[in-house]
Amino acid sequence: MKVTAASESRLTVERSRFHALLFPAASEEDVAAAVKRRRGELRKANHHCWALRYRDSSGALVERSRDDGEVGHPGRVLLELLRREDLEGALLVSRVFGGVKLGVGGVSRAFRAAGEGAIAARTPSR
Repeated sequence: MKVTAASESRLTVERSRFHALLFPAASEEDVAAAVKRRRGELRKANHHCWALRYRDSSGALVERSRDDGEVGHPGRVLLELLRREDLEGALLVSRVFGGVKLGVGGVSRAFRAAGEGAIAARTPSR
């Protein structure tokens, strides 16, 4: 199912803030533009991790993700969320570090929860 409208969620874990955005995207360039906008909006964000699923010109499903230097492979975690919900679009989660290290498992859980919040906030298409 294609993502047709953007939805957002926010989550705070141990003083780190996670800002999640689910949005329509048809290429890595669309994601790069969203990351650039997000960098301007959240100047204190340390990491902008994302996952993308879209159909190329031949109709083949393309999947990409990026961890942006964060531990725990959050890009893969976000990609798994898109797969689980069978969504085509992008999921971007930005982290503003709060001073407490969460560890690999804690980071993965936080990115997953933030991404799930953005997915849950979307308006289902009919």
